[in-house]
Amino acid sequence: MKKFYWITIAAIIINVSLILISTLFVSSCSSKAEDKSLNKQQSKKIGILLVNHGSRSETWRNALLDLEKRVKDSLLRYTNVSDVKTAFMEYTEPSIATRLKQMDSLGVSDIIIVPVFLTVSPHTFEDIPTIVGMKENPESMELLKMEKIERYTPKAKVHITPLLDFTDILKKNVLSRARVLSTNPDKESIVLIGYGDERYLKEWENLFAEVGKYVNDQLGIKHYEYGWCGHLVKYNPEETTKAVNKALEQSHVAIVIPVLVAHDEMFQIKIIGGGIEKVKEYTTRVKYKPDAILPDAHVENWIKQITKEFVQKINSSASI
Repeated sequence: MKKFYWITIAAIIINVSLILISTLFVSSCSSKAEDKSLNKQQSKKIGILLVNHGSRSETWRNALLDLEKRVKDSLLRYTNVSDVKTAFMEYTEPSIATRLKQMDSLGVSDIIIVPVFLTVSPHTFEDIPTIVGMKENPESMELLKMEKIERYTPKAKVHITPLLDFTDILKKNVLSRARVLSTNPDKESIVLIGYGDERYLKEWENLFAEVGKYVNDQLGIKHYEYGWCGHLVKYNPEETTKAVNKALEQSHVAIVIPVLVAHDEMFQIKIIGGGIEKVKEYTTRVKYKPDAILPDAHVENWIKQITKEFVQKINSSASI
């Protein structure tokens, strides 16, 4: 009986030892796996690049640089984000290529490009991906060459976020600006003047139609018109004049809102302002403030949110 007792005790000790060894082994493997995963995640170094069209206007450029300042601190709090910069697609430095080279020199592993554009255009679908080496679009390549826009394929992996969904943001933005100018909705019309795009004209028209209807409904205004001031109409001020005159056929006063990302003296003053000055009795029949969409807290919040989503995806993929 004593012999059986000691055999039983020995068996229990052996089993407990095996369980402890097994537990320690599994724990060790698990710890190594976690360490490996953590090391992968910690090896990530993410740069954020806010990309916009660019302009010769210093006022315009400063508005986009101010946008960077407003969101930078929030973006730098995201895990593994080490740098936040702004790049101008054309007309001026720092260009996209310049910024990508800088991020490469900092050893960035991933670059998140956030396009700050009003709506769809060849710039967002073709030109930017071609500049950063994600596409080889012949038409874009030729255009970039003609405009002396440098292409550069970075060492870092590039991620391009979806475009800012301006529809809701633009509705609220234009409404707040129109509300400041509106004093007698029954006698007013809204006139939206934007840049426009030949290849995506339908999308621009749909966007402006939605915004115009929304603003009218909110203010109790019965009529709206829209027109273009960009390359689509050869930067012709008379296109603004035409749109305002059409609105004045339906109302006594036209409220003109520039639907442009930032203030550019050529557009808000010379083209739109110049077009308004050709309207008969414009001093009493037209209300106009040469402002722009920026600054806008809704735009800033969108940049923070879409960037956060992409940062999380990058860090999550690193931990797999």
